[in-house]
Amino acid sequence: MAKRDFYEVLGVTRSCDEKALKGAFRKLAMEFHPDRNNGDHSAELKFKEINEAYEILKDPQKRAAYDRFGHQAFEHGGGFGGAAASGFASFADIFDEFFGEFRGGGGGRRSGRERGSDLRYNLEVTLEEAFAGKTVEVEVPTSVTCDVCSGSGAKPGTSPKTCPTCGGEGTVIRTPCEVCRGEGRIRAERTVQAEIPPGVSTNNYLTMRGQGAAGPRNGGKGDLLLLIEVEEDDRFERQGEHLATDLPLSFSQAALGGTFPVPTPWGEEEVVVPAGTQTATVMRLKGKGLPRLGHSGRGDLHVRINVWTPERLSAEQERLFRELAEHEGDPPGHGKGFWSRIREALG
Repeated sequence: MAKRDFYEVLGVTRSCDEKALKGAFRKLAMEFHPDRNNGDHSAELKFKEINEAYEILKDPQKRAAYDRFGHQAFEHGGGFGGAAASGFASFADIFDEFFGEFRGGGGGRRSGRERGSDLRYNLEVTLEEAFAGKTVEVEVPTSVTCDVCSGSGAKPGTSPKTCPTCGGEGTVIRTPCEVCRGEGRIRAERTVQAEIPPGVSTNNYLTMRGQGAAGPRNGGKGDLLLLIEVEEDDRFERQGEHLATDLPLSFSQAALGGTFPVPTPWGEEEVVVPAGTQTATVMRLKGKGLPRLGHSGRGDLHVRINVWTPERLSAEQERLFRELAEHEGDPPGHGKGFWSRIREALG
């Protein structure tokens, strides 16, 4: 069954703000949470749908990807824009985000802890690195658990005390840790290792669960969003997994033909140019483009023939061209456009 529009699932407009989004989710979550529906399977499915929709739309980056590409932005594995995030939060986690210690259905109460912030990091990669994939280590400024108090926020030798005001549902720090001042976390840089798969494009992103900022007093960690920026390469033009490059030839080379080197992501290749090749001719090197992100196979490299005209001629060159002109026939009609030639080459 096709997925419903996420905005429709939550009953909000596409222009709704964060407050309206959160309010809609809270209302629906209260209504359809499985603990409140005696294990009703249809309610559970509805809650899963609500959970999935909110998990995407509450994140500005994921929401932007969804607004642009719809459900296709999250169809392939690996956590990329154009690919799915690496799993959704559990029912308990996302429910506790709103309702803290409340647990419906007679399940009792438990202490709620504030989750740490999600972080965004812009990661630049070269086109070669996008071709082959890359293991990267990034230094992320973030908050980490305080080693001195082990995240409790209490000075070593002491511990948080049950708060008498809230009836045992929370704790207070009477003697805070001198390093983190009772927060249970400190500012620091953390080294994070990530696998960038082959074939990534600018604005693809990788969601790394639990690699964001630490929450206060042993709260859960947020997520880290690595936003990919692929540097331009003046040798190629890119269209998805396909690449295009120019091969400049002189009049004589185009007329006589020959074998010429062209750059590819996988090293230099030889291309055979037939005699009489016209400018704007496109030759396809199958499988010499980029890997298809999330799929097997590679795109193609399209080689555009550009016959260059010399701007200055020696006296001897001018004489030879004048002699050639006497033997040339009428020029052919206008050639076809570049992408029309590519479509012909693709069959």
